[in-house]
Amino acid sequence: MRLERQQLIRSLFDEYIEMYASRDDRLTSRFSDNFSGYAGSSDVLVTSKDEWVRITMQDFAQIPGRLHIKMLNLSLQDLAQDIVAITAFFNINLPVPEHILSRETVRLVLMFRCEDNDWKIVHSGLSIPYGLANDSEIYPVSRLEKRNLELEQVVENRTKELAEANRLLQIQTNTDSLTNIGNRRFFDQMLVQEWSRGQRGGTPLALIMLDIDHFKRFNDRYGHLAGDACLQALAKALAESGRRAGELAARYGGEEFAILLPNMDKQIVLETATQIHQRVLSLAIPHTDSLLGIVTVSIGVAILQPSNQLLPVELVRQADAALYRAKTNGRNCIQLEA
Repeated sequence: MRLERQQLIRSLFDEYIEMYASRDDRLTSRFSDNFSGYAGSSDVLVTSKDEWVRITMQDFAQIPGRLHIKMLNLSLQDLAQDIVAITAFFNINLPVPEHILSRETVRLVLMFRCEDNDWKIVHSGLSIPYGLANDSEIYPVSRLEKRNLELEQVVENRTKELAEANRLLQIQTNTDSLTNIGNRRFFDQMLVQEWSRGQRGGTPLALIMLDIDHFKRFNDRYGHLAGDACLQALAKALAESGRRAGELAARYGGEEFAILLPNMDKQIVLETATQIHQRVLSLAIPHTDSLLGIVTVSIGVAILQPSNQLLPVELVRQADAALYRAKTNGRNCIQLEA
């Protein structure tokens, strides 16, 4: 093949592929009136120039962004003085999130004929190894978009399930398995959190600590199952002692419970402690070894203004000291740490 003809054929192909990749409408002016061709993976021979123009414009409208074409092989054929042919193999990267054709080999067969001293495209056969395109599209983008929507829904559902699983795990981690209220870990976290909140807002933080009187004797007399039931009943009563108090109630350890009371003045804190004390008495859980013959509790109360001069543990220390005084003063009473 003469070099000039080879250069001519290559220039015809380069012009075509640039117009096609850049979605240039001027490509339609290069079609011969005697055009024929196959579109995509279709097996229908198009013999109308107008129909091929429609298909091309449909192609450009479906994927308006520039295509990136990676050439794999190219064959130039000089068939006659006025007819040349090109067969090209390449990958197409569409400007869509997923490279659906980037690893697929596309075959393009072009034939040009010289008509009135102008080279026109008389045949085009673009073979895309995809049987997924709908009738209204060249590339299987709608199927891809549908699949992506389905995948997004799966991801969204899995994310929600994971969030719910994490929420339940967090609840389990912070919940006492016997009483179903907060455990020591929960209390420690809430103490630091409410202490910081009190520092920022300049509001007080109170702590009620209570201990079941003579609980060892209760267990010895009635058994550990009865002891567990007693702890559960007491925890339920604490959880129902007002919304805020119930939210921040925790089993501190053994038969000892703790309740944090943020932003409450001394009077309300003492009223809350009294209500809890009376609530426990109203349970009237039999306890032969108690002075009243029922389960009673000793309560220690402390109130502090959180500051960076003190550690949160100081509130616990003061409430515990008040609880110790309640026990040494005969039990079944409330003591406030001054």
